[in-house]
Amino acid sequence: MLMTPSSFLTEKWLWIIIGCLVLILVTPLIVLLVILTLPPILKVTATIILLIGWGIAAGYKDWIISKRKENKRA
Repeated sequence: MLMTPSSFLTEKWLWIIIGCLVLILVTPLIVLLVILTLPPILKVTATIILLIGWGIAAGYKDWIISKRKENKRA
């Protein structure tokens, strides 16, 4: 079934997807601006916390991928 452009733009799922994509693009910018406005010692602390969190997330992702591969083999 073909949708007209006006009915396509009134779909709720389209605006949810657009809103999520905007948040994905804007949130890192806001975090960066907040970190840049902090005093120097808090900038360093926030940067270190961000890097540690990033490392934990990457390690967890790799662990999940290896678990899936092990379960596929078994």
